[in-house]
Amino acid sequence: MMFLGYILSIFMGLTLGLIGAGGSILTVPILVYMFQVRPVIATGYSLLVVGIVSLSGAISYWRHNLVNIRAVLIFAIPAMLTMLATRGYIIPAIPDQIIGITKDVFLMLLFSGLMIIAGMFMLKPLKFVPNQTSTLSTRRIFIIIIGSAVIGILTGMVGAGGGFLIIPTLIALFGLPVKEAIGTSLAIIAINSLIGFQGDISTGIQLDFQLIVTFISLTLLGMWLGTTFGKRTDGAKLKTLFALFTLLTGFAVFGSELHILLN
Repeated sequence: MMFLGYILSIFMGLTLGLIGAGGSILTVPILVYMFQVRPVIATGYSLLVVGIVSLSGAISYWRHNLVNIRAVLIFAIPAMLTMLATRGYIIPAIPDQIIGITKDVFLMLLFSGLMIIAGMFMLKPLKFVPNQTSTLSTRRIFIIIIGSAVIGILTGMVGAGGGFLIIPTLIALFGLPVKEAIGTSLAIIAINSLIGFQGDISTGIQLDFQLIVTFISLTLLGMWLGTTFGKRTDGAKLKTLFALFTLLTGFAVFGSELHILLN
């Protein structure tokens, strides 16, 4: 199982580098089912892994002028604040039993639901409109801030980067081209994840450094492969295939946790 986990960690980085979204949502299932990490701990590990890997990808895109700094600042700050609040206060406050469901099962059910939503989002075609970052209305900025704050809470709860929600938002509300939206999304994810992980540090999380270093190294390898071959790959086809894979994984996680719940 551990060997398969290492292979999947490379795959995770590969997809994150190619399409800027979706890959990070695999981190928690890999840690929980392949490496037997408790879900509560796995969500914290996931933030650290996703943050470092996304930062690496964002730097690569930034070198090609494919990161919109204004969009990063507008989007990242609200999500960062709600992410910190979620990891530092909400997660520790969740009781061990919730209406007869253990905290671990509750988090994995929530995570499976987010995976299913992610798959559905990634199946939708992205509509591009001309760049609007210099003409954002007050109403549009307000919508972005509220959406960003909600994404911060959701991703803080389950330890995913949220790129499947961030990229469509950057394209629809900022009018960024797809590649620029990917680079900008990676920068936002890196900021949110690494700062969100500080909430776990403050709660005294115990780190398995050997597992984390190995996982990050393999995921970075996948990210490098993704950013290297991204220009030669049909991103739309890959996005569709990964969306279907995410849907299937989400239903599998849901079924597994439901089986635990009923037995």
